[in-house]
Parts: sequence; C-alpha cells; structure tokens
Amino acid sequence: MSKKRSIIKWSVIGFFSLIAILIAFGAWFISLIPKEISAADLELTKPGDLTYLENSIPSRGKVLAVVTSTNVMGESGKSTGYELTELSRAYYVFQANGFEVDVASPLGGEPPVIIDDEDMGPYDYAFLNDSVAQHKATNTIPIQAINPDDYAAVYFVGGKGAMFDFPQNDKIQSLVREYYESDKVIGAVCHGPAALVNVTLTNGSPLLQNKSISSFTNKEELFLIPDAPTIFPFLLQDKLVEKGARFNDGIMYLENVSHDGNLVTGQNPWSTWAMAETMIRQLGYAPKERVKTPEENAVYVLTLYEQKGYSAAKSTIKQFYDEEQVEMDRTLIAMHSIVAAMQWKIGKTIKLIGLLKFAKNAQENGLS
Repeated sequence: MSKKRSIIKWSVIGFFSLIAILIAFGAWFISLIPKEISAADLELTKPGDLTYLENSIPSRGKVLAVVTSTNVMGESGKSTGYELTELSRAYYVFQANGFEVDVASPLGGEPPVIIDDEDMGPYDYAFLNDSVAQHKATNTIPIQAINPDDYAAVYFVGGKGAMFDFPQNDKIQSLVREYYESDKVIGAVCHGPAALVNVTLTNGSPLLQNKSISSFTNKEELFLIPDAPTIFPFLLQDKLVEKGARFNDGIMYLENVSHDGNLVTGQNPWSTWAMAETMIRQLGYAPKERVKTPEENAVYVLTLYEQKGYSAAKSTIKQFYDEEQVEMDRTLIAMHSIVAAMQWKIGKTIKLIGLLKFAKNAQENGLS
C-alpha cells in the first residue's frame, strides 16, 4: 500500500506541476501579445478620421458589391452572413480611388452580417459609423433590380452564406457572363467565388475553364469546420477545380490573389486589400497610395517566414521598428502560432513564438 500511495502522491504532484507550468507559459505567452487599443476609442472611428479618404479622386464610375442573403448554413443551424471586413475594406478602396459603391444581395433589404471583434480595425468601425455606407449595407438592392450598364465592375463579398445563394442565382450568372464577355472587371474574395462556379459563357464553355482562381481553400475550411462537407453543398476549392479552374492554393490564412484577365479573386479575408487594389489596376488606374495596416504588415512577415524562413522574417521585423517606425499586429502572429500548435507542428510553433517575442522587444526598443 505504501508504494501505491507513493505513486499516487507523485502522480498528483506531477499533475499539478504540469498545470502550474502551463499556466505560467500561458501568462508569458499572453504578455507577448500587445494590449489592444481602447475598444471605446476604436469604435468611434469615422470616415473623416481616415487620411486615406482625404483628397478625393474625381468620379470614375460605380462598382457593385454583392453580399449574401443567407443567414443559416444549410440545416446545421449555424448562423452565417457576409463578412463585414470583406465589404468595408474593399468599399473604401473603391471609394478612395474614385468609384461609388452600391450594395446588392439576392433578396435585397437588410442582409445578415458577421462581425468578428478580433478582426475589426479602424476602417471597419468607420464603415459602421458611415451613414451613407450603412444605408447601402442595410438596404441592399435586390440583385434582380440591378442594371448591369450602371457599373464598371462587380465584387462578390465573402461569407459562408455565399455558398448557398450565389451559385444557383440566375441573375448573378447572367451578370457575371455579361461582364466577363464585355471585359468588365469581376472580383471576389474568400467564399465570394461561389458566384462563378455555375457560369457558362455564350459559347457554351464554363467561365472557369483554365482560369487561375483563388478562394477559401479546403484546408482552411476543414480546419475551422471539420464537418464542412456535410454542411455546405460543396467544398469551394473542389467545385472550382471541377469546373476547370487552375486553383491557386496559397498559404493558410495569408494573403493570396489570382489575377487572370478581368477576373480577380482572393483566397481569404486577409486578401481583401490586395484583391480590391488589383481590381483598381485592372480598371486602368494606379491605386491611390495607402499606409499598410498593422495586420497587413504581420501578414507580410508571416509570408516571409513561410517562403524564406525565420531569419528573413526576423530581419523584416527589425526593419519595421528600427527604420520604418511602422506598427505590426503581433496578435496575428500569435494566432498563427496557435494554429501551428493545433496542427502539431511544434518546430513551427516555437519559431513563431520566437518571432512574437522578438517583435515585442523590437517594438519596445524601436518605438518607445
């Protein structure tokens, strides 16, 4: 019995020691993540606070943004809608570059919207405080009422609801076909490319045949929703490939844009800025200069890490803080380290935490 008690004793000690170590590590890890800007201050951001929108460019025409009307993912009961950040950021890119934006949806009226507090930044709160933008976003035009001649481009906003009401919509299909065949610009991001999967050109060939396309990938989808194949009518990557697309599969949860003629598609929410500015280039204009957001700077560092390794990413972080004096969203690096840990990529997790720690020290020394 004495031996048994000893085993139990040391097992209990070991268990609580492990808990203590995990708590200590968790506290240290959280200390590497920057304290957020006061939410109260951030939520008060208005369009007039965004220097990017100053010195407006004369009108160059209009862009139509299309959002989903679907609020539930099939029979799963899970709520959905369009992603606010995928509308707000593209909206201001179009506006800053001289294009008025109208918002449409399959049913018209007020569409369901997904607002993820962790992703919200100044542009997104400005959109919520923009009376004109809010009127358009909460009183969307029914897609059936749209006159294609009124717009220079169409942009399909992402959000999982798009998987349910974009693919089979006849008006969306005819709009995309008309725009493609008249060389007007078509953009889509994340789940927005669901609008393209059933489009057939007047010659009978699929629009997507041999086109370079990006969208939310199977890996990204299944990581977040393991039962996605039973919830969605299809996995978007699979359907795009089935329709003949050359799928451009980028790094998980990092910026990736495909540009094939007048088709511009982005992989995920982090691709929205680049996708919208690529649309501006395809419309024939150089995008207005814009200060990159802290989130975009973090995406750049993470991309460097994936493509060129730890040293290249570390060098760029040092350059950001020591020379360029720019901000970087360390929270995004922390999130990617957690994703790596969940995938049991321990080496990658350790290196990303190393970058996180280096970034904290660099910021304190470079911007203090």
